[in-house]
Amino acid sequence: MKIDGTRSHDRATELVLSYYAAFNRADWDGMLATLAETVAHDLNQGAREQGREAFAAFLERMARHYREQLRDIVVMVSPDGTRAAAEYVVHGEYLNTDDGLPEARGQRYVLPGGAFFEIREGKIERVSNYYNLGHWIAQVGA
Repeated sequence: MKIDGTRSHDRATELVLSYYAAFNRADWDGMLATLAETVAHDLNQGAREQGREAFAAFLERMARHYREQLRDIVVMVSPDGTRAAAEYVVHGEYLNTDDGLPEARGQRYVLPGGAFFEIREGKIERVSNYYNLGHWIAQVGA
């Protein structure tokens, strides 16, 4: 750990871990509290959504279709605390069919994933999520 006098690296690490802890509790308000009002959200293999309100709608949609827990979370942060990355393993259950995806029948899946973050003034300004959609489809489509 590098201490730069402002502890920005430590605060950024704590922010990202708080974001994921809220996710694992299904605490959408807690998760949204870590985000800047103008947050950019890059969906895996999808478009960029802008703003906390759009992120809240995304969380509602995800909660209807999936039940997920992230495990083995590893967070890496730049020394100045403005960029972060996380790697994790998603343990999930596919609850209700999502548009354009295979039919949901309660299938369980385990999938590695990751995210990149931009952090400014103690809030997440951007989160870009990545996972292998083909691998997920192979698990739930079987």
